[in-house]
Amino acid sequence: MPAHAHTWNSAHRLAVAGGSLLLAGALLHASPAHPSEPAHAPAHATAPETEAHAPATSAPTHATKDQAPAAELSGKTAPAVHGPLSLEQDAAQIALKVQAAMSLAKTRERAQAHVAAASQGKRPHATANSGHGQPSTDISAGTAHQAALQGHAEAHWSYTETGTGPDAWAQLKPEFGACAAGQRQSPVHIQEGSTLQGPAEPLVFDYQPSGGSVVNNGHTIQVDLEGNNTLTVRGSTYQLLQFHFHHPAEEKVDHKGFAMVAHLVHKNAEGQLAVVAVLIDPGAANDLVNKVWTHMPLDVKDRVRLPAALIDMKGLLPQDPRYYQFMGSLTTPPCTEGVLWMVMKQPMTVSREQLKLFSQLFPMNARPTQALNGRVVREAL
Repeated sequence: MPAHAHTWNSAHRLAVAGGSLLLAGALLHASPAHPSEPAHAPAHATAPETEAHAPATSAPTHATKDQAPAAELSGKTAPAVHGPLSLEQDAAQIALKVQAAMSLAKTRERAQAHVAAASQGKRPHATANSGHGQPSTDISAGTAHQAALQGHAEAHWSYTETGTGPDAWAQLKPEFGACAAGQRQSPVHIQEGSTLQGPAEPLVFDYQPSGGSVVNNGHTIQVDLEGNNTLTVRGSTYQLLQFHFHHPAEEKVDHKGFAMVAHLVHKNAEGQLAVVAVLIDPGAANDLVNKVWTHMPLDVKDRVRLPAALIDMKGLLPQDPRYYQFMGSLTTPPCTEGVLWMVMKQPMTVSREQLKLFSQLFPMNARPTQALNGRVVREAL
């Protein structure tokens, strides 16, 4: 066989093989990703899926270029042969077009895969922040003291560190803005000379021995309670979620400070929070506090389960039922307002040993008092 004929046959076979691959690529490009889906389905994707369409925006340009070889293989006359050199060039061009068609098909598949994933809701999600006064066991309600127990990109805040202390809370996250701009913030300094004195409805506590767990959330020791423990006030019933401690007490009364305070956090069916503050001074040991300290976790985010019915909250309530009442906020970021506060007038006591144990873990975890800004403080007589 002459050399030029052998070259012509090789080029011819290459052209036919390349054309076959081109036809396959064109068919793949023309057919939908799934038999049950129309070819134009991605065009109906919602706005959040716009990014998934980005790789496919160049598809029309490539499709126009690649349709000509496919049409030639489907019935048009093959181009004239001008010699071995022309055939080699034609084969090379066809091979390049086949490669382009295959690349286009892969791009289309990737774009359709992105669209399919987006339509199934596979998108990044943000976790909610946690907040003072809400149980760390319930993500929907948040966690007390913004404890960063969730994996969200939490802003680090503190009580004493420069740049993250109370004066800087509002600058750490936009959601913390109320810590600086709020007009009904807690805690407050109660001065009896300016309170609204008179009769006040009794606080109806219905506390039962309960179990739960103790957690060190990095800002305090908190007890998340189980069972049905309620407070009824102002015509609404609130469920006790948790209680925790501050050292020293955040509240002041007539310029007097207190060694500690326990905050008993309740929530009603409408989602409103009601906090009962029990002031604490050094004195006789408290049996309930002793039970909590016995199960106190030592590491941040560590949690210890409590025996069933161990905690009877009546052991943390003073005998004197009188209280101060005002509207305030969470005392930790995000400093959300609209919280009903009741500060019991009679302090409870803990031993100096009990006080020392807590203070070794939390030497200072109290927010400074905030301006009343004209708020009324009711004092029950």
